[in-house]
Amino acid sequence: MAQPLVKKDDDRDDEAEYSPFLGIEKGAVLQEARVFNDPQLDSRRCSQVITKLLYLLNQGETFTKVEATEVFFSVTKLFQSRDIGLRRMVYLIIKELSPSADEVIIVTSSLMKDMNSKTDMYRANAIRVLCRITDGTLLTQIERYLKQAIVDKNPVVASAALVSGIHLLQTNPEIVKRWSNEVQEAVQSRAALVQFHALALLHQIRQNDRLAVSKLVTSLTRGTVRSPLAQCLLIRYTSQVIRESAGNAQMGDRPFYDYLEGCLRHKAEMVIFEAARAITELHGVTTRELTPAITVLQLFLSSSKPVLRFAAVRTLNKVAMTHPMAVTNCNIDMESLISDQNRSIATLAITTLLKTGNESSVDRLMKQITNFMSDIADEFKIVVVEAIRSLCLKFPLKYRALMNFLSNILREEGGFEYKKAIVDSIVILIRDIPDAKESGLLHLCEFIEDCEFTYLSTQVRDRATLYLNTLGGDGSVVETDSDVKDFLFGSLDVPLVNLETSLKNYEASEEPFDINSVPKEIKSQPLAEKKAQSKKPTGLGVTPSAPVSTVDAYEKLLSSIPEFSNFGKLFKSSAPVELTEPETEYAVNVVKHIFDSHVVFQYNCTNTIPEQLLENVIVAVDASEAEEFSEVASKPLASLPYDTPGQTFLAFERPEGVPAVGKFSNTLRFIVKEVDPTTGEAEEDGVEDEYQLEDLEVVPADYILKVPVFNFRNAWESMGPDFERIDEYGLGQRESLTEAVNTVINLLGLQPCEGTEVLASNSRSHTCLLSGVYIGNVKVLVRLSFGIDSSREVAMKLAVRSEDEAVSDAIHEIVGSG
Repeated sequence: MAQPLVKKDDDRDDEAEYSPFLGIEKGAVLQEARVFNDPQLDSRRCSQVITKLLYLLNQGETFTKVEATEVFFSVTKLFQSRDIGLRRMVYLIIKELSPSADEVIIVTSSLMKDMNSKTDMYRANAIRVLCRITDGTLLTQIERYLKQAIVDKNPVVASAALVSGIHLLQTNPEIVKRWSNEVQEAVQSRAALVQFHALALLHQIRQNDRLAVSKLVTSLTRGTVRSPLAQCLLIRYTSQVIRESAGNAQMGDRPFYDYLEGCLRHKAEMVIFEAARAITELHGVTTRELTPAITVLQLFLSSSKPVLRFAAVRTLNKVAMTHPMAVTNCNIDMESLISDQNRSIATLAITTLLKTGNESSVDRLMKQITNFMSDIADEFKIVVVEAIRSLCLKFPLKYRALMNFLSNILREEGGFEYKKAIVDSIVILIRDIPDAKESGLLHLCEFIEDCEFTYLSTQVRDRATLYLNTLGGDGSVVETDSDVKDFLFGSLDVPLVNLETSLKNYEASEEPFDINSVPKEIKSQPLAEKKAQSKKPTGLGVTPSAPVSTVDAYEKLLSSIPEFSNFGKLFKSSAPVELTEPETEYAVNVVKHIFDSHVVFQYNCTNTIPEQLLENVIVAVDASEAEEFSEVASKPLASLPYDTPGQTFLAFERPEGVPAVGKFSNTLRFIVKEVDPTTGEAEEDGVEDEYQLEDLEVVPADYILKVPVFNFRNAWESMGPDFERIDEYGLGQRESLTEAVNTVINLLGLQPCEGTEVLASNSRSHTCLLSGVYIGNVKVLVRLSFGIDSSREVAMKLAVRSEDEAVSDAIHEIVGSG
């Protein structure tokens, strides 16, 4: 599937001030790599070239087999240099190039020589590189060296061997498992990192044997681990053993609890915190077991280090969900964190206090939170609002103070999601606390009145009004008027554009507005607004004051041209596609008009040169990459004066009912005449000239019209499974799930429904709902289910329902070929 276009960043030019890699190209860097072959090596220059190659590789640039091989063989010549810095760069580039098995042998002797070097840096890095590029056969040959390296006196060498073992365990587990004795010896090392890496490798070797892991934990919890990092690992392995043990949660029967409690008195803060967190996460943990952990977390709340304060308050926030009374002793310390400069710490402190506070502390908390709310982002405000809602349900007698607080922040500035969270909270409190109903309704009414005079999101205001009109005596939706309920919560089976037009044309009278009178015939979507006042050409050939919609204007314009009048009903008109860069001498964009068996390109042109007049303007198109299209008609533009937009048209025929695609190369051709700036008169003689434009593509999405449905579930069930098609696709590696979702939406050209195009940050899975109409007026509904794994590989399940079996298959073909 094609990668989505990268949005241009206006600040991109600033990178030139600090990025040494800006604008480098693979071809130029490969040419520079010839410096590796010089008889007299320039170590500094060679290091710079390797740095550029590494940059290109890490930016996703791919080298062909020939290019990678040439670079690899050139790099191997650098082993003759004795420059330590260059040697380290050589190790890096060899790892990144990942040479093939027949190429590895070229550097094997050099790397094995470095493994036995007297320079420890050479030894450590040679081990890392060899283990990265070697296969099982060579690994057997160097196994003896690796075992010796694991117990080497130099910690850098030992760590390199251990880390290599961790990686090799995934590909050659049988060989690595033979190193257990050496790894066990390394666990007793006095070097902190060696002990850490050794413990990690030893656990991975034994992880599938629960008894072996339990024995490992039992032996090491007796005090042989000195490294704080290794101690943190051991605490995690201990927690794993506790979870898997068959003992009950009683204090006397829980294994290893004494060890965890003992770690709370360790001199390293990371160990103390790891132990405290492990205790709070024990299954069925009792208040007595929690107490020592809560005590040390309370001490961290007053630490001068923000990371410790954040870690402590986040852990206490989780504990407060299940054991709020155990956290109450920390409330005074947490109140001091409300004014913490780190807003994340302050937000966690607030929400924890709201979970653990008692009824008498509510008023004091509200005063502190009021000053705090103006300093944090909307995402944090929403968390606070939800916590306040829970507090009010916990202490219903305090509803008045909490309702007043919600009402006050409702009038402050904020985004739609934030305001929606406040309104939703008020409605829930009205529903669940009978005494709060009058107060809540009063606040909502005041808010709606304020909306008449201040700018607020229309959606928020309408939502508040909707709640007021639909809440009955018990807070439930009014059951008496089924027509009103159907209109508000049912499916709206008319195009929104048509409904808007009918409402604008409706004149107030005794006859009520009848939604059944709205035409159900689907027209093409409105054109996007023009981006500039004069430089950019418009998308329409009608005067701005014409009292018609853009859809009708296009239809009227095209039907007035005799060459196109017999093409039938216009299905869709695209948004203008720019064919020139901004601020060029000629500005051209194109609108694609889709008919049943024709496509008309409307080229909107503007001449931005005051001293020129263009005549006989036409766009010459090369359609050699669009084999299913044949040119049938054109309409040149007779004259194009300065700053006066004009249109030239070109029509192509295509097979009827077939969503043909292709690429079109465009060249603007014209006769240019010089204009006298004093008189404004053009010379009689002109010169033929041409101007190269960007290519234009007709894509599958051009044959799909975006038409929303307002109750997707009802529409999906009404469509039925007769023509449902379901399949799964791998979308490859993506930067994020958001990128994958946007790519598929843009590829299909369908309308996202119910806000499902928006993803929560760091989402691992998502469902997107799409709707529209396929050419031939066939309704289409789509469910997209996405998932992304730890390696950023995205998988997608595509379910399509439509009124035509062929259309359901066509949607799958778009994704499969995209």
